[in-house]
Amino acid sequence: MMSRPPCLCRICGFFFIRLLMETERHPLQPFLPEHARMLMLGSFPPARKRWSMEFFYPNFQNDFWRIMGLCFFDDKNHFVDDEHHTFRLSLIRSFLTSHGIAIFDTAIEVIRLKNTASDKDLEVVTPTPLDELLDKLPECAAIVTTGEKSTGLACSYFGLCEQPRVGSYSDFIRNGRHLRLYRMPSSSRAYPMKVERKAERYKAMFENEGI
Repeated sequence: MMSRPPCLCRICGFFFIRLLMETERHPLQPFLPEHARMLMLGSFPPARKRWSMEFFYPNFQNDFWRIMGLCFFDDKNHFVDDEHHTFRLSLIRSFLTSHGIAIFDTAIEVIRLKNTASDKDLEVVTPTPLDELLDKLPECAAIVTTGEKSTGLACSYFGLCEQPRVGSYSDFIRNGRHLRLYRMPSSSRAYPMKVERKAERYKAMFENEGI
């Protein structure tokens, strides 16, 4: 028995709704300290209603800055301002600059398919031109992706056939330049790993890069 073709009205309705969805442009400029040796890449910032500061990983429920606190200061609250329910932005910027860590995301334009902060609900319209970032970071040898979506986008951009396992890296050559792509656990609390275990993976990566 032949299956029925999908209803044309339903297909047209899907594309009509899709056209109504707004494309979001990345609201932040890349943070690119002079002499940075590492570029850390997420996917895309959450919706502004989830922001606690005007910087990367602004969601107070995301543990990225707690992981950094554990890695470098053995204190997950080093960058946390509990009183104001935010993070210590001036301390973060100073820390990234002094340690030579650049930071941005792997998409510059997306459509949010649902009203969530989840990467799986992001449709990437325009990937970040990562070569342009690397051109501004001549001393950078390590690229770090902080989740599955960002890893997939980076691998696709660089033409890598196989993604590195979580906590490991892949070597590759880009424009005559030797680079390492690290894949780190997502700092989202939805990722099934304790923050202390995540910090162990990140710390090993920083130590491997001499940071």
